[in-house]
Amino acid sequence: MAEITAAMVKELREQTGAGMMDCKKALNETNGNMEEAVEVLRKNGQAKAVKKEGRIAAEGICRIAVKGDSTAAVVEVNSETDFVAKNETFQQFVEAVARQAVESDAPDMDAFQQEPWIEDSSKTVKDALVDKIAVIGEKLSIRRFEKIVAEDGCVVSYVHGGGRIGVIVDAKTNVVNDAVKEALTNIAMQVAALSPKYVATSDVPEEFKAHEKEIIAAQIAQDPKMAGKPEKVIEGAVAGRLNKELKEVCLLEQVYVKAEDGKQTVAQYLAQVAKANGADLQVRRFVRFETGEGLEKKQEDFAAEVAAQMNA
Repeated sequence: MAEITAAMVKELREQTGAGMMDCKKALNETNGNMEEAVEVLRKNGQAKAVKKEGRIAAEGICRIAVKGDSTAAVVEVNSETDFVAKNETFQQFVEAVARQAVESDAPDMDAFQQEPWIEDSSKTVKDALVDKIAVIGEKLSIRRFEKIVAEDGCVVSYVHGGGRIGVIVDAKTNVVNDAVKEALTNIAMQVAALSPKYVATSDVPEEFKAHEKEIIAAQIAQDPKMAGKPEKVIEGAVAGRLNKELKEVCLLEQVYVKAEDGKQTVAQYLAQVAKANGADLQVRRFVRFETGEGLEKKQEDFAAEVAAQMNA
């Protein structure tokens, strides 16, 4: 029986991120064979991963990979805890997933997860995910990805809050220089901060407008100040409130966050940059991912969890 030293346990732990006692046990089982011990930990971790399927993974980070000026992909990978989201091993994995996405032509998540893994073609993306669950020890999920290819312009990206929000802006432009890229990065920051739903009012579906009109009309009907007003006045009030709302949800209509006069819209800012650079500059679309949006987050009671483990 080979002697299992502290150095061997440390080396295995650094390779896998598994717990010290798990590493020592795996080395004992494999008579000190490091490669076999890694496989034992992976297998045990994969078995645990099945039990973790029912857990909520609503923390995590977004990462963006960019290829040249014309291609970018944003991904969101979730973890169960914020602690893991800040872990370097997890963050490196998410960066690899983003690199995978920027090279991928997969139409959906199922196809994406069946692709050969960018860091080891003998595995699929799904295999790499399961391996990482084994190493990290909690449920992880590649929730979504989106790839943008600019056909006649460029893409810029912006990541906010260490990965809490990831934004890609796709612009049509005949001039791609530092000034134009800086302006578009400012627009990506605007998208991150104010979360518009559409680029322009022309992009807003009629169903959305009709739905909002219905809500606004109901609100006005409850307003004592509007009681007994002529139909034309009420219609005008509905239209006015709708236009105000559209300015909030449409990027180009929003007040530019860095506007010196506090009034300049995003559209006016872009026109100013375009004129200064002799460019035909238009924002075509944007993608905004915010970690955990739409997911139920687990309510943590850390003290109770520790007490439960101590009493187990």
